[in-house]
Amino acid sequence: MAPPVTPPRLGSRLDARSSPTERRSRYLLATGGGVAALALGAGLLVLFAVDPAESRLYPPCLLHWATGLHCPTCGVLRATHSLLHGHVADAFRLNPLLVLGLPVLGLAAWRRAWLARPWVPWAALAALVLFGIARNLPLAPFAALAPH
Repeated sequence: MAPPVTPPRLGSRLDARSSPTERRSRYLLATGGGVAALALGAGLLVLFAVDPAESRLYPPCLLHWATGLHCPTCGVLRATHSLLHGHVADAFRLNPLLVLGLPVLGLAAWRRAWLARPWVPWAALAALVLFGIARNLPLAPFAALAPH
């Protein structure tokens, strides 16, 4: 009687017991992550070198262009540019949700199981919607949330 074959763990190396389909899907997942990391790095390098406040390379926010309202992501490119140059206060002034959300995203990348909880996407969506509404209110404390 042959010993039972246990499937390899998700993070284990590929071995002869893996099916060709499993090996191919793991290879694509590994190389796809590498391609995504390269694309992200290239994008951040361009964003570091070219200031969005002074360049037409980046597209404008269509919601702000059409309505004059600030979406939750208005100011993200300029804030990221400021963060890449070490200007945290300027980045916070442009988009506080980005600056406060980056540590949460880092935690999510480190603890991936945390993202599998069903309330996480709903909480993120609620935060985006509430932030988008708040930054367009003309009241004194909320007006400071609009990118300046």
